[in-house]
Amino acid sequence: MVQPSGDRERDIGLEVFFSDTAGSGGKLKAEAEDFVVDEVSKYPPAKPDGRHCVAKVTATNWETNRLVRHLSKALGISRNLIGFAGTKDKRAVTSQLMSFEAPVEQVMALHLSQVSIEDAYMAKRGMSIGDLVGNRFSIRVRDCQINGEELRTSLEGTEMALQELGGFPNFFGVQRFGTVRPVTHLVGKAIVNGDLEQAVLLYIGNPSDEEDEQSRAAREALQRDRDYSAALRDFPWKLTFERMIIGFLERNPEDYAGAICVLPSNLQMMFVHAYQSYLFNIIMSERLKLGIPLNSPIVGDVVLPADKDGNPDHDKQVPVTAINLDLVERQVRDKRAFVSGTLFGSESVLADGEMGRIERQVIDKEGLSPRDFLVPAIPRCSSKGSRRELICEYRDLKLDIAEDEYLASFILGKGCYATVLLREFMKSDITDY
Repeated sequence: MVQPSGDRERDIGLEVFFSDTAGSGGKLKAEAEDFVVDEVSKYPPAKPDGRHCVAKVTATNWETNRLVRHLSKALGISRNLIGFAGTKDKRAVTSQLMSFEAPVEQVMALHLSQVSIEDAYMAKRGMSIGDLVGNRFSIRVRDCQINGEELRTSLEGTEMALQELGGFPNFFGVQRFGTVRPVTHLVGKAIVNGDLEQAVLLYIGNPSDEEDEQSRAAREALQRDRDYSAALRDFPWKLTFERMIIGFLERNPEDYAGAICVLPSNLQMMFVHAYQSYLFNIIMSERLKLGIPLNSPIVGDVVLPADKDGNPDHDKQVPVTAINLDLVERQVRDKRAFVSGTLFGSESVLADGEMGRIERQVIDKEGLSPRDFLVPAIPRCSSKGSRRELICEYRDLKLDIAEDEYLASFILGKGCYATVLLREFMKSDITDY
């Protein structure tokens, strides 16, 4: 059933589509209002004399790290004192819980362009990464390449294929790697390989044809001349994190570990996580190409039992053997367990059997060992690894189809990408997501 994807998707490990239907084409995020994300949150317990103010923050056209930086400046507190459950897309309207080590009155008095804050209360604890159940999406796909009845037939055919699967292949989407410059995983690979100079230059140099002319020219000059003072003059202000690194290197030439450490902690972690995500995508693609089911375990697989919210419990991993295969098959069928693939790290558990062969083949081809994911010079870039479910289930999918566009609404569990669900329907170029 699978069909191959385009070259640029293959560069981030997205080698195939599960469904073999014709894609609708089209574009996402023509306007920020076309991509609406409402977090399904886990609310920390209220505590009137607590240290943390928790509030619902709705933002339009704000990348999460940039939003946190501006909020911390407005509140006069460290950005490390602001918590959130997950990063959100920039070109979107996003609502999520955030926590602040500040009084309710001060948080509610904040005023930032295209940001609203409501429902604030003092809580026993703050928010941290992963403190959510999932996200509710409402996404408009515009300018489809097919229209009318042909569009409807395409969408309905894809939906039928995904219903039979019980979800969609749980690839990591392009946002994990960088939409304009998909280099985050390459930076992570360089870090894991111990080449921190290369990692830094991949991030601040390495121009892309998809960038605006000013950004591209600034990166080209920096890569060529290594003139950090000139780069600070030339780099546009919107490239906030690149400028942070460049400013550090101007004062501390060749301290590449220190340059990475000036970035927000969640961005430091994202580099190696993105490389792990790239490896996972390749492993998933290979399983699909070999026709091994995603929704049914085989001997050697590792499954993740469901937690109380119905999401995979990544801390509990159950090997599938010939003895327990029948039981595990029933659990997977009843949505009480999920077949998984490795997110390779320093303490990874690999599968056995055919899935284990795929995982080891990918890891060996990259020349990796578990110790590579211990990064003493940048502790936040170290990663123990984990396993990730191969299928993401969606709920309440509704497609409101017009002549040459459609509105898709649905709910996903945490860690799943709306764009990966939509790529099955669209099958567009990577830049359209």
